[in-house]
Amino acid sequence: MRLILLGPPGAGKGTQAKVLTEKHRIPQLSTGDMLRAAVAAGTEVGKRAKAVMDSGELVSDEIVNQIVSERIDQADCANGFILDGYPRTVPQAEALTGMLKQKGLRLDGVVNLKVDEDALVRRMESRVRETIAAGGKVRADDNPESFKKRLEEYREKTAPLADYYRGTGELRSVDGMADMKAVTAEIEKVLETA
Repeated sequence: MRLILLGPPGAGKGTQAKVLTEKHRIPQLSTGDMLRAAVAAGTEVGKRAKAVMDSGELVSDEIVNQIVSERIDQADCANGFILDGYPRTVPQAEALTGMLKQKGLRLDGVVNLKVDEDALVRRMESRVRETIAAGGKVRADDNPESFKKRLEEYREKTAPLADYYRGTGELRSVDGMADMKAVTAEIEKVLETA
């Protein structure tokens, strides 16, 4: 199973990915984790990424695409993977399509978690209150202003992926506001029909 989960920050992509990776015994491929692993391993592309990151610049699509390509080739991805944080833009999605085609692979699904953004803001505010009440530490970006900026960035850069994958016929939408188990069940139905 090769799957992409789409949706704005707070939509539950990470939660769903965790459930699906455990059930299907496939890895969740996080762009950040892949970058850090390539840098730590000292691979050629990892060295290029490190130089860019050390200079304070953003890692180019070319480097990210190469890191993803190399990661997909690893043995634990033989039965599939869930992409987390990649692709983030339409050019990355186009590169992924070409990359998979070269490898003789295809996506089994692109699931868009449809959510109400106002409800996400309320959910985040509630999570912050609960974390503070429990004596926990709140993430720096868990505040309404930062969260709204993250939503704006998502709408600008990542939301167009839904149109791209709708155009390829791979996009399926699921109600991300439903109960967690109901969302998982809907994703499973999508994968069964893939």
